[in-house]
Amino acid sequence: MQSPLQIVFRHMDPSPSLEARIRQRAAELDQFFGRITSCRVVVECQHPRHAHGNLFEVRIDLTLPGSEVVAGGGSGVNHAHEDPHVAVRDAFDAVRRRIEDHARVRRGEVKRHGDAERGPVPAETSEVGGERE
Repeated sequence: MQSPLQIVFRHMDPSPSLEARIRQRAAELDQFFGRITSCRVVVECQHPRHAHGNLFEVRIDLTLPGSEVVAGGGSGVNHAHEDPHVAVRDAFDAVRRRIEDHARVRRGEVKRHGDAERGPVPAETSEVGGERE
């Protein structure tokens, strides 16, 4: 990574173990795709006043040469995300899939649907009971 990893905790106290896990997963991403320019991770507690059932949302913004990849955030209610470590895992898994998709497009392995020739659809005859209508 060209710029340092940014980690932001919103509506919660910073967690050293969670920060260490984020740094580990970001390093794995950098090993996987070495062209990452910058990475910002935001961990947010959705309902900070609840004693139980807090949901955590993790958003990862990556800058790559020529594009930006974003994963996480706003994915609906997932009760597994009551554990912030699970939310971090899922967000990093999603961003890795997006990087893989980005790399496939850059290599030209993904077909692009151009304007197909369009014409009239031939009329078909239907057969009922072996006879044509």
